Amino acid sequence: MAVRYYNLVNKALHWVDLREYLRDTFGMTEDSFHNPFITIAREPGSGGAPIAKAVADKLGYEFIDDQIVQEIARSTKKRKAIIQAIDEKSRTRIEDIVHSLVNVEYVDEETYISELVQIILSHAHKGKCVILGRGANFITPFAKGLHVSITAPYDVRVQRAMDYEGHTEARAKEIIAKTEEERSNFVKQYFKRNIKNRTVFDLTLNTHYFTVNQARDVIIEAFKQKFS
Repeated sequence: MAVRYYNLVNKALHWVDLREYLRDTFGMTEDSFHNPFITIAREPGSGGAPIAKAVADKLGYEFIDDQIVQEIARSTKKRKAIIQAIDEKSRTRIEDIVHSLVNVEYVDEETYISELVQIILSHAHKGKCVILGRGANFITPFAKGLHVSITAPYDVRVQRAMDYEGHTEARAKEIIAKTEEERSNFVKQYFKRNIKNRTVFDLTLNTHYFTVNQARDVIIEAFKQKFS
C-alpha cells in the first residue's frame, strides 16, 4: 500500500477526510468496519499500557502496541530501533531534512506517518483489537470504536514511576515531562488536535483509585454499552 498520506495529515484529520481516504485508497467505507475496536491514549505513569493489555486479554482481542513499530520497520526495511526512536514524536521540517542527509537509516516523517496510518487503519478495519496510543482515536472512525483516555494525578504518576520503574523522584519527573511533551506535540503536529481535550474520547478514566483490573472492567462495560 504505497500511499502518501502526508498532505492529508497536515491539513488536519477530520472524518470527512478519512472517508475520502478510505474510499479512494482501500475501497473502504465507514460501514465496512464491521467489528468494533478500542483505542487507548494514556498519560505517562497512568497505567495505560497494562490496562490496555488487560482489556485485550479479557476480551480475547489482539493488543496492538509494539507490533506497530515492528510492522513499520519491516515495511520500510529499517531496524526496529530506528523506528522506536521516532515513534510518537514530532519533528520540525528542518530536523527532518538534516537527519535525512546525515543518516542513511533515517525514516522521514512522511514515510513514518503514511505507514502508521495504514497499519492502524488495517487493524481497526479488522476490529477486535485494542490499539495503544499513537493518535489512533484521530485516525480511526470515531463511531466504530470505543476511544479511551487514561489519566491520573501528577503526583500519583510520579510515585508510580518511582515505585515500578525504580527512578528517583527527579528522574521520574524528567521522564514524565519529556514523554508528555513528545506525545502532545506529536498529536498537535500531525492531527492538529489538543491531546488534553477530553471531548475527543468516549471515556476518560482517572486511575488514582482503580487497580488495573478495576479499570479494565470499567472500560469493558463502556465498550458493551456503546456496542450493545
